[in-house]
Amino acid sequence: MPLDLLSPGEARDMLARRLGARQIAAEPGAADDIADRCARLPIALAIVAARAATNRHFSLAAVAGELGDLGAFHGGDEATDVRAVFSWSCRTLSPPAVRLFRLLSLHPGPDVSVPAVASLAGITPQASGPLLTELTRANLLTEHTYGRYAFHDLLRAYAAGLADEAEAPAERDAAVHRLLDHCLHTAHAADLALHPHFSDISLPPPRAGVTPERPKNKLAATAWFTAEVPVLLAAVPLAARAGFEGHAWRLAWAMAGFLHRQGHWQDWLGTQRIALAAASRIGDQTGQGHAHRSLGLACSRLRRYDEADDHLRRALDLFTDVGDDAGRAHTCLNLGQLAERQGQHQQALRHSRQALALFRGTGNRAGQGYTLNAVGWQEALLGNYHHALESCGEALRMLQEVDDVQGQADTWDSLGHAHHQLGDDRRAIACYEHALDLFTQVNDRYAEASTYVNLGGSHRALADFGATRVAWRRALSILDELGDADADAIRADLAQLDASRLH
Repeated sequence: MPLDLLSPGEARDMLARRLGARQIAAEPGAADDIADRCARLPIALAIVAARAATNRHFSLAAVAGELGDLGAFHGGDEATDVRAVFSWSCRTLSPPAVRLFRLLSLHPGPDVSVPAVASLAGITPQASGPLLTELTRANLLTEHTYGRYAFHDLLRAYAAGLADEAEAPAERDAAVHRLLDHCLHTAHAADLALHPHFSDISLPPPRAGVTPERPKNKLAATAWFTAEVPVLLAAVPLAARAGFEGHAWRLAWAMAGFLHRQGHWQDWLGTQRIALAAASRIGDQTGQGHAHRSLGLACSRLRRYDEADDHLRRALDLFTDVGDDAGRAHTCLNLGQLAERQGQHQQALRHSRQALALFRGTGNRAGQGYTLNAVGWQEALLGNYHHALESCGEALRMLQEVDDVQGQADTWDSLGHAHHQLGDDRRAIACYEHALDLFTQVNDRYAEASTYVNLGGSHRALADFGATRVAWRRALSILDELGDADADAIRADLAQLDASRLH
């Protein structure tokens, strides 16, 4: 007879009946913590309550702190041992389903997709479906979202114990290798679908049994990253710990663009630090170069400009040592962006022109188009608005040719700025609206907010204060969501706008 888990209220009532309402009322947070850690399983709650009842000098917080592993749930006989209870479910499974249950404990993320399950087990996605159905029917897994499976930490710990007993170390390593191959090759394909690679990396071929996903378009790639980011953030340190240093830095590289566009800069910084340490351990200069370059960008976004400059200079030296001109070009482009953020516009333009020359030398059309936009933007910052329109116009044609939607969005924003400075705000507004449409496609939240700020400025120049307020409020909403310090400046501008309307 299938029964659902207890509700949070039912779980607390069960503890109260065994321990007394007074003790639960004295430590309600600890009681809820116990219920959560027990997955609201009645058998687990009964065992914990028995331990607390026979050790009245223990606080509930202390009991909750014990629940890090299944040892806390040993009740003294098979009928009250959670391991035994879990084993009853496992006895109903086919051998392939039991093996899959064991291997799932090696997956580092909060949930797992069907294709990743297939790669982890070295089977086809078609073969994994019936096995997942077996596990869900046995209440060992939950399909909490369509196509994504999870199990509670208690079941993960039980599965890990089974894996230690039944899977040889070489088999566990092979499964982790397949999983990391799946993450890496799919993340690389999704990143390429979202944005052309200016300085690409080489990937070792996936192992036999790995079936990477190939997102068909930008929407699918964005959806994949959105679902898998928690998994990828856990996979990078897993790879570094498990001796797969090459996977660690390459995975961090493949997810950097998405983390950047989403404004997850602390996660970006953390993964790249792991990547740098991993690449350094194996003496991989290319990996170190990419990690230093990405760390430089992340530090720049976090306004840690001295650190950013140091990382980018190190990246430039490493790419020079290994003869990677695309890496050098990309790093010069980033040095220009860093100089620009510090108000050093002439120096920024010099870096961008150096990057443009290097990209032309490598024949990278996407890199050339993106850098031409940087050149145009920095010319505009120096007051050369007509030159800026020429550079950005050439950039837009090149970026449309290579279907770089991100680059096109950035360029429309640059064109809008130049037109605004030349006093043609109606044309500027049209450019900004083009940019916003495209930023929405690639889900670049920070750039979208920045363009809303610029759009509001053009509306204000035309004395359309209602449209100004709408644009700035949208920018503020995004920046608040991202936790960005620029939100305070927009809040102040809105307050000033409202105050001026009152006088």
